[in-house]
Amino acid sequence: MAAEGGGKETNEIKTQFTTREGVYKLLTHSEYSRPNRVPFNSQGSNPVKVSFVNVNDQSGNGDRICFNVGRELYFYIYKGVRKAADLSKPIDKRIYKGTQPTCHDFNPLTATAESVSLLVGFSAGQVQLIDPIKKETSKLFNEERLIDKSRVTCVRWVPGSESLFLVAHSSGSMYLYNVENTCGTTAPNYQLLKQGENYAVHTCKSKSARNPLLRWTVGEGALNEFAFSPDGKFLACASQDGFLRVFGFDAAELHGTMKSYFGGLLCVCWSPDGRYIVAGGEDDLVTVWSFSDCRVIARGHGHKSWVSVVAFDHCTTSVEDGDPPAEFSGSDEDFYEQIHFSAGRDRANSAHSRLSKRNSTDSRPVSVTYRFGSVGQDTQLCLWDLTEDILFPHLPLSRTRTHTNVMSATSPPATGQTTTTTSTTTTSSTTTTTTTTTTTTCTSTTNTGGTNGKDSISNTSTSGNPANSLPGTLPRSNSLPHSNPAGGSTPNSHTGSSSNSSSSTKGNSIIDSAFIATGVSKFATLSIHDSRKERHEKDHKRNHSMGHISSKSSDKLNQLSSSRTSKAETTKTLGTTLCPRMEDVPLLEPLVCKKIAHERLTVLIFLEDCLVTACQEGFVCTWARPGKVGLLSSQNNPANSPSGTVV
Repeated sequence: MAAEGGGKETNEIKTQFTTREGVYKLLTHSEYSRPNRVPFNSQGSNPVKVSFVNVNDQSGNGDRICFNVGRELYFYIYKGVRKAADLSKPIDKRIYKGTQPTCHDFNPLTATAESVSLLVGFSAGQVQLIDPIKKETSKLFNEERLIDKSRVTCVRWVPGSESLFLVAHSSGSMYLYNVENTCGTTAPNYQLLKQGENYAVHTCKSKSARNPLLRWTVGEGALNEFAFSPDGKFLACASQDGFLRVFGFDAAELHGTMKSYFGGLLCVCWSPDGRYIVAGGEDDLVTVWSFSDCRVIARGHGHKSWVSVVAFDHCTTSVEDGDPPAEFSGSDEDFYEQIHFSAGRDRANSAHSRLSKRNSTDSRPVSVTYRFGSVGQDTQLCLWDLTEDILFPHLPLSRTRTHTNVMSATSPPATGQTTTTTSTTTTSSTTTTTTTTTTTTCTSTTNTGGTNGKDSISNTSTSGNPANSLPGTLPRSNSLPHSNPAGGSTPNSHTGSSSNSSSSTKGNSIIDSAFIATGVSKFATLSIHDSRKERHEKDHKRNHSMGHISSKSSDKLNQLSSSRTSKAETTKTLGTTLCPRMEDVPLLEPLVCKKIAHERLTVLIFLEDCLVTACQEGFVCTWARPGKVGLLSSQNNPANSPSGTVV
C-alpha cells in the first residue's frame, strides 16, 4: 500500500500521505474552525458539515466556505492553499438557540460577490434561507413545524433551478419547496401522485401555491442522505433501512435499488460521469453500484467503523483511450445481432474486449480509473481506485494494475488535457458503444446512461444465461482473493437506449406526470442476526461498530424485518443483485488508509487544488494536492496544529 510512515501508535495523527500522483500534505495554517481554535465538545451534537461556493470575485479569491459547529454557523473567505486562514474576520457568524444547524447548501447559480443564497437545515425540522453577505434572513420554512417535526438530514438546491430545493428528514420523507411560496398556517393536505414498492409521492392540495410542492416518502426509517446525478435527472437516496434507491426525478419513477450488507446506509455520491454510485454506512463498507446494470460491482473494506461520507475525486478520475472504436463495419443492426448471438458462448466477441485487444496490440491501452474517497467514525481517511479490471471483469485486461504497485501506474492527464472517453455497456441483449469527449479538469462531462424507471429489478434470483453471470474467476488486481462466485450477481435486463424524462421545468414535470411505476422489486431487509451469521469471519472485521448502533436503530431494523418480511424472504435478499454475497463481487483494498483526526470524521470534499476534511471537534482541514503547496514556509512548523505529527 502506497503510504507514508509506519505509525506504530494508534493515536498518531498523519499529516501527509502518498499516492501515485505524489504527496498530499496537511496545511496547518489553512485550518478553519471556531475563532478561538478550541476543540468543540461534540457529545450530543449534530455532525459538522462544510459547504463551498464560488462567487466569481474579480480579485481571484472567490471561494467561500460555510461550516456549522454545535449551535454556531460560520461563513468565511476560503483561501485554500494560497494563504493562511484568518479566523478573526468571519464574513458572517450566527448562534442559534433551541435548535442546531445540521446541514446547508449554496445555490451556485445565484452566487455573486454581493449576494449568495444559503439554505440551512435544523435539528427541529425548520429550513432557513439566508444571505450571509448581506446579513439578511430571507425566509424561514416549516417554521411552525407543521410539515415535518423531525431533524433535517440533507438539503440541496435542485440542479439548474434558482428557486426549487429538496429537503430530507429523519422521518423518511423528502419535501420539494419553492422559495417563492409560503408554507401556510395549517398542516398541508396531500393527494397521492405516484406510488411504488416502499415509496410514494404526494402533491400538496391547495387553492393557492404553497409549500411543499411535493412530499416523497421513501423506505422505512430515516432518509440519511440524497444526491442528484451530475445531469440532475436522477436522485439517489440512502436510507436507514439499508436500501439505496435511485429515482428518475422528473417522472418520480424507481430506476433501481441496492441493499447494504448490514445496517443502514449513511452516505451516497455519484461518479462525475453519472455511471456509478458509491454508498457507505453501518456495514463499514463502501459499495460501488452500476447505474446502467443496476447491480453491485465492487465493495471496499478498509474502515473499522461506520462510513460517514463518500465522494468522488473528479480531478484524479480519468478515462483514456488511444483511438475510437472504428474497426466495426456494417450497420448497427448487424453489429447488435452479432453481439447478441455470440455473447452467450464467447465473451471475447464483446465490443470492449475487441477494443482492448486492438489497443493492446497498438500499445495504446484503455485506462479507466475512478478515484473516490471515504471518511468514517474510525477517524480514518481512505482513498480508493476503481479500475478497468473491476469495471469490466469479463474482458481481457489492457494492463495489470494493483494497489501494491501504484507508483508504476501512469499519471493522470494534466489539467486541461482533452481525452476521448470510450465506454462500453454490456447487457443481456445488446451491447452499446458510446464515444464522447471529456476534458479531464475539475468540470467533467456528465453522461448518465441507462433507462428511466423501466428496469426488471424483480428478476434477481436466478438466471440461466451464462452471459449474465460473473466470470469464473474474479479479477485479482486491487482486490482480495475470492472463491468462485454464484449466480446471484446477475445483471438486470436493460435496453441499450436511454429514455430521458421530460425536459420541462423541474417541479411542474413531476406534478403534471401521470405515470404509474411498474416492475418494482420486492424489498427485503436483512436483520442484524441473520447478516452476521451469513458473513464469513475473515471477510469483514468489525472493531467497535456494534457498540455504536443505537437501540433505536437496532429496534427499527428488527421491527422492519419482522413486520414486513418473513425469515425466508429475508434470507433471499443475500445472494441476489440487491445484496450479493461477499465472495461474489470484488473486494477492494484502499489505496490510502490513514488516521487523520481524534474525533469522527464528517466531511470529505475534493477541490481543484486540495481536498478538505472535517472532524466532529470542529476543525476543517485542507490537504494540498501534490505540487499545489502554497505555504511551504509553514509546513515545517506543525506547532499551530491542534494535534499532529509529520510522518
